Amino acid sequence: MAIPSTLTANLEAVPQEYRVAPHNIDAEQALLGAMLVNNDAYYRVSDFLLPEHFMEEVHRRIYEVAISLIKAGKLASPITLKTYLGDADLGGLTVSQYLARLAAEATTVINAEHYGRTIYDLALRRRLITIGEDLVNGAYEAPVETSPRDQIEATERRLYELAETGKYDGGFQKFSDALTAAVDMAAKAYQREGRLSGIATGLSDLDAKMGGLQASDLIILAGRPGMGKTSLATNIAFNIAKAYVGEKQPDGTIATKNGGIVGFFSLEMSAEQLATRIIAEQSGVASYKIRRGDIRPEEFYKITDAARDMQTIPFYIDQTGGISIAQLAARARRLKRQRGLDLLVVDYLQLLSGASKKGENRVQEMTEITTGMKALAKELAVPIIALSQLSRQVENRDDKRPQLSDLRESGSIEQDADVVMFVFREEYYVKNKKPREGTEEFFTWEAEMNRVYGKAEVILGKQRHGPTGMVELQFDAEITRFSNLAQSDRLPDPM
Repeated sequence: MAIPSTLTANLEAVPQEYRVAPHNIDAEQALLGAMLVNNDAYYRVSDFLLPEHFMEEVHRRIYEVAISLIKAGKLASPITLKTYLGDADLGGLTVSQYLARLAAEATTVINAEHYGRTIYDLALRRRLITIGEDLVNGAYEAPVETSPRDQIEATERRLYELAETGKYDGGFQKFSDALTAAVDMAAKAYQREGRLSGIATGLSDLDAKMGGLQASDLIILAGRPGMGKTSLATNIAFNIAKAYVGEKQPDGTIATKNGGIVGFFSLEMSAEQLATRIIAEQSGVASYKIRRGDIRPEEFYKITDAARDMQTIPFYIDQTGGISIAQLAARARRLKRQRGLDLLVVDYLQLLSGASKKGENRVQEMTEITTGMKALAKELAVPIIALSQLSRQVENRDDKRPQLSDLRESGSIEQDADVVMFVFREEYYVKNKKPREGTEEFFTWEAEMNRVYGKAEVILGKQRHGPTGMVELQFDAEITRFSNLAQSDRLPDPM
């Protein structure tokens, strides 16, 4: 059925050198006609189709009124709709006549979803055109205070939002479908290293406590300076990247089977410094020796061998300092779109900035940052490990083990986090209390030092979906490596 001439007059009047935005008037008419004949047609498109997706204004209004009536439990028909649409001349047809014609020439309800998807896809294409036009106009007319980088990130954000909303998922699903998804998750956990539902960190005791790193979780890793926050985050990130195994899917995409693709925002250290730490950990050569070049030939070969083994791992570093949470989110989205992403690490939270102006309440700014970080974890469906500083009040206590209240600007961090982990090394504090050698205090100190030497504690202060508690790890300060602690009850029986 052709639409009345006045509704398309504006399109026909456009000069030939201009292109008309993508649309399909016939599909819009077919869907509306099907709905007017059988209101059940609406429920085939209700999950994704909105009035603004229609190209023609009169069709938007018809659809809007029809769904209002249907939701109210009333009949939407040519007779009931005309009361709400008023009088208009639609190319020689009244509103009543146009509605009657839509219903008379309606096709089967079975095709309603197909027509709805066609209308929806064309609306997305028009949105793409709008974003492209805004980008071009913005590049020509941008004010001085708007940098090209800001425009790129704003456009990326709009494109990503369009990509995420441009899906047909949502609504109720059969319980059998949910069961299938649950069994698939269990099967993947069974196939994954460590039999975990989340991503294995490579630290078995920590994995046993957490079940691995869970998708969409915001994990806060906090500690005082010198405790090894960055080292632990680096160790976990590298273990995951090193264990990465991809599997090609029937549609040609690559799905992660084990390990993961890692993005690491190093806001404090340079990429070279971070790489030096990882090389030290993997080669067993102390990082201070690597920095000074104080290495023997055999150590140099260990370094080059480790570097060669690490060339192909999916570990990506962004060393830009002073970025905002919006910039970080835009770059994380870009990484996931271009390379894939299974884990994001941010070192560290207090070096990020929010959208607030300088001089405003820092606690409010941190709230914006942590809320944005949690939203990003859900949006990308990946775990995010965000490092955080602790306040100095830890140093004023006899027991220096950190608590949730020690988090700087702690309210929003504790609230938004799914997991809060603290790194604590008693060795650090005992070592700094070394008395004069030969004294009685020295022998007491030496015994205490032997007890805590090379040990670290990871304290789970909060875990939304699991138990809290403490895990002991081995820590080698020279090569900044955390590893599983050999427990006496796990040692093999003596021969």
